[in-house]
Amino acid sequence: MRPMIRFLSAVALLCASAAAIACPLCMGAYQQSEAQDLVSATQAVLAVPTADPSRFRVIGVIKGERPRTTIEGSYPRNGRQFDAVGSRSDKALLLVRDDLLPTWTILGTIGADHLGWLRKLAAGKPAAQMSAEDWRARAALVVPYLESREPLAAGIAYDELTAAPYATLRTLKSRLSAPAVRRWVADPERLAQQPLYLLLLGIAGDAQDANGLEQRLETAWLSNDATNVSAMIAADLELRGPSRMAWVDEKYMRDQRRSTRELEAALLSLSVQANANGIIPRERVIQSYRMFIKEHRDFAGFVAPDLATWQNWDAVPDYVALMKSGAPQQYRSRVAIVGYLREYVRQYPNASATDVSLRGVVDSPTGVARAANPVNTVPK
Repeated sequence: MRPMIRFLSAVALLCASAAAIACPLCMGAYQQSEAQDLVSATQAVLAVPTADPSRFRVIGVIKGERPRTTIEGSYPRNGRQFDAVGSRSDKALLLVRDDLLPTWTILGTIGADHLGWLRKLAAGKPAAQMSAEDWRARAALVVPYLESREPLAAGIAYDELTAAPYATLRTLKSRLSAPAVRRWVADPERLAQQPLYLLLLGIAGDAQDANGLEQRLETAWLSNDATNVSAMIAADLELRGPSRMAWVDEKYMRDQRRSTRELEAALLSLSVQANANGIIPRERVIQSYRMFIKEHRDFAGFVAPDLATWQNWDAVPDYVALMKSGAPQQYRSRVAIVGYLREYVRQYPNASATDVSLRGVVDSPTGVARAANPVNTVPK
């Protein structure tokens, strides 16, 4: 039973990743942003210290009722260091509180002139409940503060944009400064922010930026380096359009010398483009996916979650033949293929009744066991 539970959990995770809201090209380990803290808090205020270092005097209400007295606050457990409030007369502390907690949490320091902006952020919806229109409004609200001299505002803007869907980022073209984005991409002190800024460069840039991206991609390909390849391919496709897909096909979809990390990076960039319904039509991405299935049999299932999400079942014969061949595959690949075929049978139950090969793969205890137990598969 436990192997079966692991198998079903893995399928669920694979499918969930294909349908994720946030753009996976620029997200790292998930951590709720200060903007989401404001949204979820019952009360939020700007305050300044009193003679008692643990108590604060409220100077502006962002959300909820105004406290009648000074409030007690503490710094969060993440260990972040904040600027001294006393270093600038217009600096204040941003504090939030939930009804379940007796004390307030200090999120950071920020200029008191940001009170109106913070109120707009606090009035927003939780990320999981936001529509495409909500995301566009949130992105437009925060993008002017990207790399702001106010560290907390800059951090909020960055975190919110990394959590936004790629389709939302594409709507920011008229609000982005191409020269500024170029500086951020070229800044060695902003290496951690490279994925997001590379994506923004693809949205705000021009042919010269595309040339630069393509030089970096060639260098990465020659050295088998997968660092930021996802973001660079997505940005290059944004600038060059469908004609650039031939290069992606040649260098990654067909090239069997690529590492797992490189292949995953290339597939992720195509997935994000297709899910955004942007410059690269989904049908063109599916064409590349079918090529990938044939050329990379041991990783063929990596594209199965996307195909299932898009309700594209053209790969069913390929996957059935691959499963019946017994060809070695990575564990995640086999799990994803079984999940894809089972979803197809769930939606088209008559298919398994008339297709003996399909029924043999989906119903076979051997097939399920192989998916749930990676003993006979190629390790990652």
